[in-house]
Amino acid sequence: MKEKVQKAIDKIRPNLQVDGGDVQLIDVSDDGIVKVKLLGACHGCPMSQMTLKNGIERFLKNEIPEVREVISA
Repeated sequence: MKEKVQKAIDKIRPNLQVDGGDVQLIDVSDDGIVKVKLLGACHGCPMSQMTLKNGIERFLKNEIPEVREVISA
């Protein structure tokens, strides 16, 4: 599943990179918890939780139904 998540993250990364940010996949647990690290402008941004939940998590859940949650590492 980690490979599927990485491919999905690679699809969304350009959207973050346009604003000077990025996302790195850290881990995917057996129970569908995806751990990512926000980088660049996304790291420490006041909107980072919204980006994480409403952007990255929603996208990954649509692409890969086994994903239960996305958390920041």
